[in-house]
Amino acid sequence: MRAAVVRTFGGPEAVEVVEAELPEPAARQVRIKVAAAALNPVDAGVRSGVFGGAGKQIGLGWDVAGTVDATGVATAWNVGDEVVALDYGMIKPLGTHAEYVVVDTDAVAKAPASVDAVAAATLPLNALTAVQALDLLELTAGQALLVTGAAGAVGGFAVQLAARRGIAVTGLGRETDEQLVRSLGAAGFTATGEGSYDAVLDAAVLGEAALARVRDGGAYAGVIPQAQPASVRGVRTTAVEVSADGARLAELVRLVDEGVLTLRVAETFALDDAAKAHARLAEGGVRGRLVLVP
Repeated sequence: MRAAVVRTFGGPEAVEVVEAELPEPAARQVRIKVAAAALNPVDAGVRSGVFGGAGKQIGLGWDVAGTVDATGVATAWNVGDEVVALDYGMIKPLGTHAEYVVVDTDAVAKAPASVDAVAAATLPLNALTAVQALDLLELTAGQALLVTGAAGAVGGFAVQLAARRGIAVTGLGRETDEQLVRSLGAAGFTATGEGSYDAVLDAAVLGEAALARVRDGGAYAGVIPQAQPASVRGVRTTAVEVSADGARLAELVRLVDEGVLTLRVAETFALDDAAKAHARLAEGGVRGRLVLVP
């Protein structure tokens, strides 16, 4: 099979599409024939060496939508099932930017019925990150939440999920994004970050600038593991480390099919054009996800 990998760190030109051995599922694993796989900022970090792994072949891609192609023993999935999954891991020889990927069975959920595989591939990493970050904040209905980067993939899901819980959400973004952010369910919008809130979900990674907007004794959740700012004024600070959770992913799929969650695709690229997709991501200004289609 073909797979997008990096063997030396660098810019988009470091991404190579190579021939790789077809992976075989072990017990409690399934192999998925990839129909679509989203490109995320974490992939750019892996490519540039932020997470280490020098001297190794490192596969790219965390999100996958596709069809179960083979199963190991002790799995409830069947060949032919249409699924989505999160393939967690920074440093791995192969990722989802490939023609096939093997994942643990409990990382898998049935694919949404209401959207195609390209759209479905934008769900797992970003929506799981958003919902797990919201869980860390422990907010109740009526409390005030600021979501930074509210027009982005994680931020957009966080706005929709928080609004559904009855939380009073304000989105922080560019002035040109106000209409989009309000359409996702934000009750308020700010381009400057003014105001005081019970909690901040810092999808834009503003750090201390976002923490300053939290009321004394409130809560802050970042999206880069262990990179949250230090606690001040009694504010509880934490950061989400996303985990593969097929049962939770299935709940998010249901919300897609109910129209609660909006999936946004910016552009698609062939797997052979993976380097071009990385170059487009590096340009910035992408609304929605870039998706590789083998």
